[in-house]
Formats: sequence, C-alpha cells, structure tokens
Amino acid sequence: MIVNKFNSPLSNRHVNKVTMATVDTPPPQMITTIEWDMMDKRKFFPLSMLSSFSVRCALYPLTLIKTQLQIQRRRDAYSGMIDAARKIYASGGVGALYRGFWVSSPQIVSGIFYISTYEGVRHVLGLRDFNLQIKTFVAGGCASLVSQTIIVPFDVLSQHIMVLGLANNKSNGGMGMNPLGIKLYPGQSKLRLTCDIATKIYEQDGFRGFYRGYFASLVAYVPNSALWWVFYHMYQEKLLTVCPDWFSYLFIQCISGTLGGFTTTILTNPLDIIRARLQVQRLDSMRTAFKELWAEEGANGIFAKGISARLVQSASFSFSIILGYETIKRLAVNDQYRLLVRW
Repeated sequence: MIVNKFNSPLSNRHVNKVTMATVDTPPPQMITTIEWDMMDKRKFFPLSMLSSFSVRCALYPLTLIKTQLQIQRRRDAYSGMIDAARKIYASGGVGALYRGFWVSSPQIVSGIFYISTYEGVRHVLGLRDFNLQIKTFVAGGCASLVSQTIIVPFDVLSQHIMVLGLANNKSNGGMGMNPLGIKLYPGQSKLRLTCDIATKIYEQDGFRGFYRGYFASLVAYVPNSALWWVFYHMYQEKLLTVCPDWFSYLFIQCISGTLGGFTTTILTNPLDIIRARLQVQRLDSMRTAFKELWAEEGANGIFAKGISARLVQSASFSFSIILGYETIKRLAVNDQYRLLVRW
C-alpha cells in the first residue's frame, strides 16, 4: 500500500515518525583543510606577518649558523653546529648570533607574497579539478618563485654580514670568505656596515650584484618549496590513517610539516650549499661552485656540509611556521565554517 501524505490511513503520530526517519541526515563533515575563500583576509594578513616575524626572530641564529658552516672551508673554523654556536656566541654574545637580522627582516613581506601566491594558485587549480599533489606542487613552486624575486637582494646583503665573523677568523683563510674586503670595527653601526657592503657590491657588479645567485636560489628553493607542500599533505594523509579520531589535527599538521622539512632538506641540501657559496664568494657559476666544493671536500662537501644545522633549522622552521599558519587560518576562518573546523 502506497501511503499518501495528504490522505493516509495512518495516524498523524505514525506519519510524523515515518517522516522523521526518512529525513534523518548525517552530521556535517568536519573541515580539515581551510581553503582561501573560507577566510577573512583582514584577519589573515596582519596575523600572518606577526607570526612570520616572530618565527624568524626566534630561529634566526640557526640560519646564521647554517650559513657559516656552509661557507667555511673544510672545518677550519667550526667542527659542527654546537661548536659553531659556542664560538659565535663567545665572539660577540647574543648580538653575534643575530648578525644581519635586521637586513633580512623585510623577508616578512616576501612571506605574505609567498603564502598569498600559494593559496591563490592552489585555489585557481582547485577550480579546474586538479588533484591535490599537482595543486600543491605547482602552487608551492610559484610561491617560491615570487618570494625569491623579492628576497634575493636582502639575502645577498645579510649573508655577507653573517660571514664577517667567520671571515675575520684567522684560522680559516680570512679573505677567501670575504671577497668584498669589508672589516668589522668596534662600535660600527649596523646601518653603516650595511651601506658599506651595498656600496661595494654595486661598485664591483652594478645592480645585478644584488641578484647574484638568483638562478641558483630558484634552483635550490623552487623545488624545495614545491616538494615540501607535497610531502606536507602526503604525511598528513598517512598520519590521519594511524592516529585516533580524538587526536589533535593541528598537531598532526605540525608533525607533517616537520617531516616534510626533513625530507626536502636531505633532497636539496647540495643546491643550498652551492647557492650560498655562489652568493657570498662571488663565483661565476653553479658549476664553478660545485667544482670548488668537490676539490675541497669531495662528496661530503656537496651532500653533508652543514646538514645537521640545516636539518635542525628546517625542522624548527617547518614546525613553527605550520603551527602559526594553520592556527591563523583557524582564527581567520569565516563564521559559517568556524564550528566545522577541526582542531
């Protein structure tokens, strides 16, 4: 017998029970990835700048240590990361660990361009139904391309400042690490030092000197960024299958970022070493930097030089950046999605 809603032999009570059973819907699915169009950009951008500056400020000493380890010849100055940290601190206290920081601080602006490009490209590719791996790989590469175009001049300046302490160490051959011939003087202001370096670069190479190693930076960082986002999402998917439902998804994302940092660092470390040598020592090409490194230290100089410091730096940055980035996305999400976001 077909039951008619308006002419049914069933009582109203029975009809209500049947109706309620048929319209029962499953609970709404929780959101694990907050997309670009789900956020209030007025909250997202200022919070992102604050987060980026805080992370760079806290972890900058690791960047300085990594750079000095990569630039030194063999192990003439430092035997490792701990030895480098100890000697740099002994040479000038906390200030020595932050040498060149204020020159590199404009990188927080490049960070905004980076994440905007990543999210924007990912959003556009999502509208065209590309799968997650392709979206994240292409978006990560494009974001790094935009970011490196902005920050390479600041990188060149800050790296010359970073290695001055190393270059003035008599045990390492001195001027080989300081081709500009810049010297540190007691009481020398940071602004004067930066202006001296910028002037020397311009006198010797013109404007293009500030983009020395730009191609090497793209070769090093574009694939690094593209692969990092792929590994980041891949590790998320794997961890979600083994972690219980009550486990914090934000913590899963932080662990995924750390693992992604480890993986990409191991894969791209040789390119980062060559980039640093090319920018600071003013070598002619990546090939020349490779040949010099190989002649000095062989395979160890190419693949393992400064790897411990870079692994620590990469893991720390990845964990901190993802903690800030994903937290900010949750704070900036529009009200209609807020209760559906999984923490």
